[in-house]
Amino acid sequence: MEPRMSKKEEKSLYILGWMLLAAAVLLLGITKGLHMQMKIFSLPCVFRELTGYYCPGCGGTRACAALLQGKIVKSFLCHPVVLYTAVIYGWYMITHTIEYLTRGKLAAGMRYRDLYLYLAAAIILIQWVVRNLLKLIWGIDIL
Repeated sequence: MEPRMSKKEEKSLYILGWMLLAAAVLLLGITKGLHMQMKIFSLPCVFRELTGYYCPGCGGTRACAALLQGKIVKSFLCHPVVLYTAVIYGWYMITHTIEYLTRGKLAAGMRYRDLYLYLAAAIILIQWVVRNLLKLIWGIDIL
């Protein structure tokens, strides 16, 4: 059985989630306020430049930008782990907010499990292999 996080660790993770959301909103506000495009944050992939093949993270920035624009399918196609992470993050934050607002009377808070990280790693590995096989065998360039 997987060891559980303490209440203090869960609360710290929840607070960190709010800090992450605040940073994302701030970054989005700055880029929109200064009429900057997200492309300035996108550097070329060194792995792809050197090998011609995709790295495990290729498409992540495009997936984030698509998700922020509400283009869920495009986000998934660019890099599925971004959508997976957004869903897990959203569910974690919503359920913990409910639990904290009810002062624990409604113990709805999603508990952290290492399994969520293993699933994310599996998604990254699978999409990396599939993308590179498509390129290597059939010459299909995804990005």
